[in-house]
Amino acid sequence: MNTATSSNAETAVPTQEQAGLGKADCPHCDGLGYVVPNVPATHPGFGRAVVCSCRAIEQEMARQETLQRVSQIGMLKECTFDSFLPDGHGLTPDKQRNLRIAYDTALDYAKNPQGWLLLKGGYGCGKTHLAAAIANHRLSMGHPVLFVNTPDLLDHLRSTYSPSSDTSYDQRFEQVRNAPLLILDDLGTQSNTEWAQEKLYQIFNHRYNARLATIITTNEELDAIEIRIRSRMMDLGLVRIVPITAPDFRHTGVDQEQSELSTLSLHSDQVFERFDLRERELPRAQAENLRRAYETAREFAAEPADWLVLNSVGYGNGKTHLAAAIANYVANQGEPVLFIVVPDLLDHLRATFNPASGTRLDKRFDEIKKAPLLVLDDLGTESATAWAREKLYQLFNYRYTARLPTVITTATPVDEIDPRLATRMLDGSRCTFFLIEAPSYRGGVKPRRARPPRK
Repeated sequence: MNTATSSNAETAVPTQEQAGLGKADCPHCDGLGYVVPNVPATHPGFGRAVVCSCRAIEQEMARQETLQRVSQIGMLKECTFDSFLPDGHGLTPDKQRNLRIAYDTALDYAKNPQGWLLLKGGYGCGKTHLAAAIANHRLSMGHPVLFVNTPDLLDHLRSTYSPSSDTSYDQRFEQVRNAPLLILDDLGTQSNTEWAQEKLYQIFNHRYNARLATIITTNEELDAIEIRIRSRMMDLGLVRIVPITAPDFRHTGVDQEQSELSTLSLHSDQVFERFDLRERELPRAQAENLRRAYETAREFAAEPADWLVLNSVGYGNGKTHLAAAIANYVANQGEPVLFIVVPDLLDHLRATFNPASGTRLDKRFDEIKKAPLLVLDDLGTESATAWAREKLYQLFNYRYTARLPTVITTATPVDEIDPRLATRMLDGSRCTFFLIEAPSYRGGVKPRRARPPRK
C-alpha cells in the first residue's frame, strides 16, 4: 500500500486535477482510494488506512449530485435576483419599502449564508422567488444547496421505505439534516401527522443545535406552527424574520390588493361622514349608545387591532354601515380589506369543489383566514350545516390565535351562536363586543317632538 512521499504531511492531499485522473492513476493511494498516513509509530493513526483525497472528492461530488436530484431548484432556475422586481407592481410606498428590505436581506444572505432566514408572507408575495434566488446564486458559485418543498421533503423520506428505493432512510435523512444550506419552502402546507411533525422537529432541532444555514418560507402565522419548531424559529439570536406584506405578484395594480371576494364596492357610500346618529329621533339613552358605537368604530378604523363585534336586536340599525365605514376608511389608506357576507363566504368555499374551479379550497380559505383586515357581515344568517360550522370555527380560531384585525356584525343573540365562536367573541382581552340598542332606521321609532318651553 502506497504511503505519502512527504515526511511532513500526515495525509496525502492530491489536487482536484490529480484526483480527476481516477483512483487507479492517483500517485498517492493504492488505486482503491485508500492511503496510509506517514506518521510516527507513536501516532494513534499509525498503520491505519484512511480515505484518500481523490476518493473524498468523488464522494463529495456524489453527495452533491444526490442533493440535486432531491432538490426542486431545477424548476425555479429562472428565479434569480435579476428577475425579481424589488419594487413590485403599483404598491403603496410602505409595501415598496417592505419588499425592498426583503430583497436586500435575501441578497446579503446569499453572499454569506449565516444563521436562519425566515421569509413570511401570503401566496405570490415573492418569498419563494427570493429563496430560490439565494439557492441559484449559491449554486452558481459552486456551493451545494438543498431546496425542497416541505410536503415533498416528507414524501422523499417516505419513499425510502419502498423496497425499490436505491437510498436508505438514514442516508436521505442525513442528507437533509446536514445539507450545508437547506431551503424549506412552504412550511405549514404539509399534512401534520404525528410522523411528519416528528421528522420536521428532528430536522429543525439538529440544524438549530448545529447552527446550520437554513431558509424557511411560510404562509403561516408563527402561532399556528408546531410549538417545538416555532420556539427555534423565534430565536432572534439565530433567526432573521422577514415579513413580506406585498400582495400576489400575479395581480397588478393597487386595486387588485382588494380581494375579488370582497363586496366592499357595494358599500362605497357607507362612510363615517354619512352615518346618521339619529340624535333628534331616538330617546337619549339609545342615541348615546349609537354615538358610542360610532366612536368605537372610528377608533378601530384608525388603528385596527384584534376584534370588534357589532351586535344588535334586529336589522337596519347601522351595524353594517359602521363595519363598511371601517373597511372603506382602511381601504382609502391603501391597505387591503376583505368585506364579505358570511353566507357568501361559505358559497365561495363550496365553489372550489367544482372541477371547473380554477382555485383550490386551501388557497381560497387561506386568502380569507389571513386577510389583513377581515369584515364578516351578518354572522348567523348562514346555513348551519356541520361543514359550515367547522369552516367558521377554523376561520375564527385561526384569526383569534393570530390576533388578526377582524370586524363581525350579527343580529343573532350571542347565546344562540356556536359556543366555539361565541367564546372568542366574548374574550374581552382580544375583542370589543358592542351591543347596539337602537331600533331599525326603517320605521321603528317616530321622531320626538320638541317640548314646549316651560312657563
